[in-house]
Amino acid sequence: MDAIPEPKTHPLLDAYLQLLLVEKGLAELTLNAYAEDLGRFFSYLHAQGLEVEELAPMDLLAYLVCLEKEGLAPRSRARHLVSIRGFFTFLAQNEDLEKDPSRVVRLPHTGRKLPDVPSVKEMEALLAAPPWNTALGLRDRAMLELLYATGLRVSELMGLKVTDLRMDAGFLRVRGKGSRERAVPFHMKARQSLDLYIREGRPRILKTRMSDYLFVGGSGKPLTRQAFWKNLKTHTLRAGIVRHITPHSLRHAFATHLLEGGADLRVVQALLGHADIATTQIYTHVSRKGLKDVHTRFHPRSR
Repeated sequence: MDAIPEPKTHPLLDAYLQLLLVEKGLAELTLNAYAEDLGRFFSYLHAQGLEVEELAPMDLLAYLVCLEKEGLAPRSRARHLVSIRGFFTFLAQNEDLEKDPSRVVRLPHTGRKLPDVPSVKEMEALLAAPPWNTALGLRDRAMLELLYATGLRVSELMGLKVTDLRMDAGFLRVRGKGSRERAVPFHMKARQSLDLYIREGRPRILKTRMSDYLFVGGSGKPLTRQAFWKNLKTHTLRAGIVRHITPHSLRHAFATHLLEGGADLRVVQALLGHADIATTQIYTHVSRKGLKDVHTRFHPRSR
């Protein structure tokens, strides 16, 4: 089979992308990914002489086989099929399609790797690592506590402004992917660390400078993700943690420890800001493993 030609456009595709931009509010990078995947799909249809309104499931399977021959990994092929399904749902809702052929085509097995999640003990050691007696230590302690308390992405943490905090209520307002806003609660320990940083650490870092952003560096500018990553490595070593810890590890720990504690999956989805619960479900595999380990250790018939 010939290689898939360069992406093409189509009036129906243009209408769908406009919907994603205006009504769904997708982030630019996500919108570009949809446009690239679907543009490639339309180029394939054009090369094969196929019309999108007349496709059968076998036509989609043939396309996925073509992508595989092009060298795309299972996860990339699965992403393409997800993009196609969303487009066909749009067509069906607008009565441009009588029957959706994508619903009977199964996603390629991705072999998705489960996140390596720090234990509760490791998280406690990490949170205790930044020093209390320096302004930067107070800042880093507040950042780590807040990440573990809320499951924010590091980019969301860096974008927080002082006015996003509702200290009395124990909530913060965060702008996530696609400019979607959500309110996320944080517990008393995170609130205490934040309060100490705002009262003592932040003024000492800023000195006479002014900033709207909550977490700032020595220059008074918002702290960067690269700087946070560097500081996290330092605190991981100080805590004596052998496991490889990344900024996203704290988000993984937040979700997994909540589920292991009995939290509802839909609640965790809302707290993480996931648009699709399928994204959150990866954490159920981690928590189920923990439950299985406990069952094996303590059930009298398991030995």
